Parts: sequence; C-alpha cells; structure tokens
Amino acid sequence: MPIRPLTALYHTFGCKLNFAETSTIAARLEDELGIVRAAEGDEPDYVVINSCSVTEVADKKCRQAIRGFARRFPDARIIVTGCYAQLKPDEISALPGVAIVAGADRKADLPRYIRDLQEGHLPHSVSFHTPTKDIRVFTPSCSRGDRTRYFLKVQDGCDYFCTYCTIPMARGRSRSALIDQCVEQARAVAAEGGKEIVLTGVNVGDFGKGSPETFLDLCRRLDEIEGIERYRISSIEPNLLTDEIISFVASSRAFMPHFHIPLQSGSDEVLRLMRRRYDTSLFASKVSTIRRLLPDAFIGVDLIVGARGETEECFEESRNFVENLDISRLHVFTYSERPATKALEIDHQVSQEEKHRRTRIMIELSDRKLSDFTARFSDSVRPVLIEHLRSDGSSEGLTDNYLRVRLEQSRPDLANTIRPVLIGSPIDVELSNASLQE
Repeated sequence: MPIRPLTALYHTFGCKLNFAETSTIAARLEDELGIVRAAEGDEPDYVVINSCSVTEVADKKCRQAIRGFARRFPDARIIVTGCYAQLKPDEISALPGVAIVAGADRKADLPRYIRDLQEGHLPHSVSFHTPTKDIRVFTPSCSRGDRTRYFLKVQDGCDYFCTYCTIPMARGRSRSALIDQCVEQARAVAAEGGKEIVLTGVNVGDFGKGSPETFLDLCRRLDEIEGIERYRISSIEPNLLTDEIISFVASSRAFMPHFHIPLQSGSDEVLRLMRRRYDTSLFASKVSTIRRLLPDAFIGVDLIVGARGETEECFEESRNFVENLDISRLHVFTYSERPATKALEIDHQVSQEEKHRRTRIMIELSDRKLSDFTARFSDSVRPVLIEHLRSDGSSEGLTDNYLRVRLEQSRPDLANTIRPVLIGSPIDVELSNASLQE
C-alpha cells in the first residue's frame, strides 16, 4: 500500500504580498519535503498561517484562526509566519497547537525547521526570529491567485516609518529584486500560460532604491515580455507615482488603466501628523494626471479614519477632499492603536463610537463613488480576462479597468482568455452581467 504523503493547509491574512509568499512556501515544502496541499475535507498534518499585523483586528483574527485550527485539527502542527509572527512571537508561541513561529524574514527557512521538527530536533513550540533591523535579504516569490492572475513580489520592506504603522518593524528596510530576476519570473509565468501579473511589494515605487534601477525601468522591461497580456500595479505611494510612470501606463502595451494609491487622510494637518511624504495638493494632481491621460482608469484609494489628531474639523476636511476627487473607490480602514508607534505620542484621540460613525460616512461615500464610476460603462464593450469555469457553470472576469463581470455565456474553452464583452445595463457595482461579443 502506498504511503500517504504529508499534507498542509495554508491560510493567508493581509496583502497580496503575503499571498505571493504563501504560494512560494507551499511550492518549497512540496519540492523539498514532499508536503502537498491538503484537499477539501482532509485532515492536514500541518497548518501554515501567514499572518498580518496591520491593525489590532488583524492580530485578533490570527489568534482566532490559530485557536480554531487547533480545535478542528488537534493532531496537526500549526506553523505561523508573517508580520504578526515577527512582531509578537512569544504571544503566538503560547497559543495551543503552535509548533513553529517564524518571523517575516524566516519564511525561506521553513523547510529546514519542519525537517528538524519531523526528526524530533525541536521542542514542542519554538520561535525563530531575527531583529527587524538586521533583515537585509530580499526573497523573491511569485504566486498564482485563486483565479487567473499571478502575484509577483518585486520589493519588500519600507523606510518611511509613518507614525501609525508597524510594517517597517515587521518587514525591515526597503529592498528589492533585480530587474533580471523579475523578468525571469515573468517569463516563467508566460511559459505556464499566465496572462496577467500583479506587481506587489510593501512600497513598490521604492523598487531599486540604492541601485541604478528604478520602478519605471522595471515596468518597461516587463512590458516587452511576450505572452503576458496584462500587468497591474498593486499599490504605489503618491509621491513615488511620477508623471512619467502614469504616461508610461497610458502608452504601454500591457499595463492596465488601474491604480491603487494610499491617501490615508484628506487633511493636510493629519498627513503631517502621520509623517506622510505628500500633501493633498500633490495627491489631487496625481489623480488629475491619471484622468487626463487615462479617463477610464480605475483609481482605488486607501483611507484611514479616526487617527490620532483627526479632529472633527480635520475629518470634515478629509471628507470634502475625497468628495471632490474623481476616484473610483475607497478602501476605508478604521484607525487602530499599534504598540511602539509614534502615533501614541499624539494627544488627541477619537472615541470608538466616533471612529465608527466616521467610517460609515466614508464607506457610504465610497459606495456612491463606485456606483458613479461603474455606471459610466453600462452598455459598453471592454476586454475581459475570463476566469475558470465555476462549479455552478458560471464564469466571471475582470475588465481592463478592474470591473468584475459575470458572463451570461460560459464555456470552458474561454478560461484564461481575453475577449471583448458587452457590460450589461443596469450595472451592478460589485458584479455586472455581461455578454460575449463574437
């Protein structure tokens, strides 16, 4: 009787960068240790959790997940890595079922740690952690998403130290791949038949810092690769989103009309307290340039509500600024206190009730923005990358400018192809009916 291979269940919290890294972890555990992904309904031998720590809520969700997996799979060994593991390893080690805690920089060493665990060389629960200031190595990763997109990690770490943020403490200083490394990975995606790549990182616009290479150089090289029909920039700081980058996207072969830009506040006073590296005037100019060169572009914007120092007057400034921005959608985050951040030195605090009120206002504003943006494309034809056929016989896809649509006609042979699609009317802001144009 053949021996059953060891299996692992993977659970990822947080950003697209984490998803790219989880995929790399899974591939290495299979290649080096023969540990395969657990199928639905399997009892896994390992549960690998890639954690996030951007807010206290993220920490709490990770703890809940660990306890839940420990109850559900009492014989599995739980392995936790990522930002939360980097910042609070002792807190995680004390949770039930946890066998290994590996800091953000130790993900590449997980096969060795698991082999030592299998051979009995590790205690019941052990933590591997490098002080964040000593993290210097860039670890490349590229993953296939749940649908048809790939996520290519091109940069890691951050040198900005915004007052509200723990990411530099968890990820270390800014560092990136070489352009040749990224090109090699993109060509591998093309060889697998991949059509779309999302460029990910903590601060992708900082790509190449300390070297002659720049993010714009990277984009130009990637645009030349045959077989890749779409690229998206996952998120880029407004001060690093140069007019040259916007112009390049507008004229490029494969970069999509889609930008994700963190604003964080529409109040210059709050931006100053956050130690952000731009003001509202610069941000507005970037949006204006995008709209001038790419009028149909999707523009997503991150916004923090209820930060320390955000008085009622500052909140109204922020709301008015966003109201007048020609953007597509807000990603609204309620401010969360993070240990050891400079924001804790700011006196003015916003009550939880007021935070929730302001969050609701901004979410309602976002809903109106998204509704207005999507309505512009009702009864229009856009190119759609069609995803794989679903179990219910339907299929979905994304337009070039990031509208998600459901196809009325679904055929397996259309999966992972880009086809012209007529977007239906009336249009749904989350999922629009559409029909193939043949």
